[in-house]
Amino acid sequence: RMDYQEMLHNSSFCLVPRGRRLGSFRFLEALQAACIPVLLSNGWELPFSEVINWNKAAIIGDERLLLQLYTTLTHLYAQKSIFIRLVSKLSHRFHFVSIGGVCSTTSKIIRDRISSYMHRNILMWNTSPGGLYVLPQYSTSVEEFPFYYLLLGKSPSQEFTAVVQATSPLVSQSQPIIKLIHAVAKSKYCAQVIVLWNCDKPLPPKNKWPSTSVPITVIDGESKTMSSRFFPYHIIQTDAVLSLDEDTVLSTNEVPFSWLSSPVQIVKYGAKTSLWEQAGVKWRFPTGYTEDQLIVGTSDGLFNKYYNYLYTHYIPTGLHDMVDEMANCEDILMNFLVSAVTKLPPIKVTQKKQYKETMMQQGSKTSRWADPDHFAQRQSCVNSFTSWFGVMPLIHSQMRLDPVLFKDQVSILRKKYRDIERL
Repeated sequence: RMDYQEMLHNSSFCLVPRGRRLGSFRFLEALQAACIPVLLSNGWELPFSEVINWNKAAIIGDERLLLQLYTTLTHLYAQKSIFIRLVSKLSHRFHFVSIGGVCSTTSKIIRDRISSYMHRNILMWNTSPGGLYVLPQYSTSVEEFPFYYLLLGKSPSQEFTAVVQATSPLVSQSQPIIKLIHAVAKSKYCAQVIVLWNCDKPLPPKNKWPSTSVPITVIDGESKTMSSRFFPYHIIQTDAVLSLDEDTVLSTNEVPFSWLSSPVQIVKYGAKTSLWEQAGVKWRFPTGYTEDQLIVGTSDGLFNKYYNYLYTHYIPTGLHDMVDEMANCEDILMNFLVSAVTKLPPIKVTQKKQYKETMMQQGSKTSRWADPDHFAQRQSCVNSFTSWFGVMPLIHSQMRLDPVLFKDQVSILRKKYRDIERL
């Protein structure tokens, strides 16, 4: 005797005949099993047909011509059947995976009907990541979203905006933040530097900030919260945002390598990870460095500026309040969001010895990594975020990008990326 669910998952086509009513629950069963639904119910208005192109996600047959069905399916070439199967699986994941997904899709369709001047087009609904993660308040043009670069044949710009979060008073020109601004501004790919002043002390006068070849804008943070570092500031002009802490040690020569490789993922220079614990019931956040990663910090992370908008306007206020109250976990929440949207892991760039040693030697700012309470908070955050998302969106990865041009056996004066070899 064959198991029904196993048969569904091993089938390429699943017949969906008319049920007691016009539709049939077999339809959702087929979508869930990534089996191409073959609809045999003339006149059936498919769910969300206003935004989902079911001609690409299912085979719509005629129940009056059943004898021709076998011929139709056998003449469907393999490449097209694989495409239909993929689209049907994505449609289920975007809209039917849970009651919450159905309700969310319904509410957004109604909102698009009401705001006809600000709505998602058919491409946004039917292309990954789907309409739920594409906010028309940000833009109604697909060119503004990183998910469609490949589809449109668009290449991301190499330029980036450095956003530096300042939490310590500026009392000396030898402080790490001044050195960081000088180092970042030297990159030919740096378009601007934005300093987010989240310190309790008054904002320093303009003459206290260094003079560089790129414009520096200092924003006095009103809320002084952790979440403010991901606010979608209108002054950010580039697609790429390099988020930095004031004491970050970074070689900006590595930035163009990582950004061009994948403009929809988070790129991190040195990573920490999170692993299953207690038979898959809870998560833990280990203290060591590792080549495996599910979560990467965003204290020196590179990502598309749309994720700032999504973090601010998609994530509920309750999670923002939790992050701000603990002054912790904002990087974890951003990782959850990006992984949920892209279904892709973060990318790690080779961690330099100098970076590791500096992190170990720094004082009060980074001593929290030796505090057990800090890690207890982060473990609590991971479990809370998993509960809100309904699933664990983080994806395990061992992918790492290594800039290897420095290994060329030539004089350092002839090398384009000299700073990489010095690390």
